[in-house]
Amino acid sequence: MRGPPPRINDRHFVKRIAVFADVQNIYYTTRQAYGRRFNYRVLWQRISQTGEVVFATAYATNRDDDQQRKFQRALKHIGFAIKLKPYIQRSDGSAKGDWDVGIAIDVMATAPQVDTVILLSGDGDFDLLMEKIKTDYAVSAEVYGVPGLTAHSLMAAATVYHPIEEDLLL
Repeated sequence: MRGPPPRINDRHFVKRIAVFADVQNIYYTTRQAYGRRFNYRVLWQRISQTGEVVFATAYATNRDDDQQRKFQRALKHIGFAIKLKPYIQRSDGSAKGDWDVGIAIDVMATAPQVDTVILLSGDGDFDLLMEKIKTDYAVSAEVYGVPGLTAHSLMAAATVYHPIEEDLLL
């Protein structure tokens, strides 16, 4: 079952959208490729022009510092729910949050209720998830990722791949 029917606004179909942001992946890939941060506000504005964002979750690690709390407040103000896992520092300096399974569970639970699932990540582990929701729920599976740092299998699995470029950066 697909959930409630789409709302009708001025005789037009209003697409229901769910957004899932792999914050660590987006942070590290935009920093590596551009030396800049991702602009979630511009993304939200762009997505909102195509339909109604009915679910939006940002998945991150919890460092419990002032800068992170400020970032989380900004995401909440935009419209994201925040899910945190403990911060684990790797020897290479990157952080691990182990959110892949949590994101997959939330996407599978939400997909039957929306028309479009948008994933912000370049992680190829999500390619099977995108294929599954397209097949099982007939949803559009869109991916935002940094060109050159997004797995080809994930781009191929997406209904639409949106490259993160200058216009989506701070």
